[in-house]
Amino acid sequence: PIEYLHHHKQSVINQREIGVDTGDFASGLRASLRQDPDVILVGEMRDLETISTAITAAETGHLVFATLHTSSAPTTIDRIIDVFPPHQQGQIRIQLANVIQGIISQRLFVRKDEKGRIAATEIMVAVPAVTNLIRNEKIHQIPSVMQTSRALGMHTLQASLQDL
Repeated sequence: PIEYLHHHKQSVINQREIGVDTGDFASGLRASLRQDPDVILVGEMRDLETISTAITAAETGHLVFATLHTSSAPTTIDRIIDVFPPHQQGQIRIQLANVIQGIISQRLFVRKDEKGRIAATEIMVAVPAVTNLIRNEKIHQIPSVMQTSRALGMHTLQASLQDL
């Protein structure tokens, strides 16, 4: 179901509900492309077709935001690539490296005083060092780039936890 209904104010927002307005994420995403959107939000990228269509949308100049249930920026990249069969993964690495702008990962932790929760975040920005690691199948080296690139807005989950 649509969790929050956005109302038109300074823009037009079209929302689609799976099972009501469209059969699945991939078909809803394809249908949205026919409406010439500026920005697309994919609630969840779960399957190859949805991920592939989202990458294609980004390649054609659309700003695409998507959610994926992973634990870190590097595992998000791995998950996207691993959805594809081995013979397509090299091409997907190149495409992903060309379109990705960044990844924000978050986890909620119970506060020390146990009064609610607090978010610890991880931010990866797609600077050339990161996109080259994606292209060259060296995703395991991305955390090192993140650790040394705080000035560029990046940080690891561990650094966020230490800052809390």
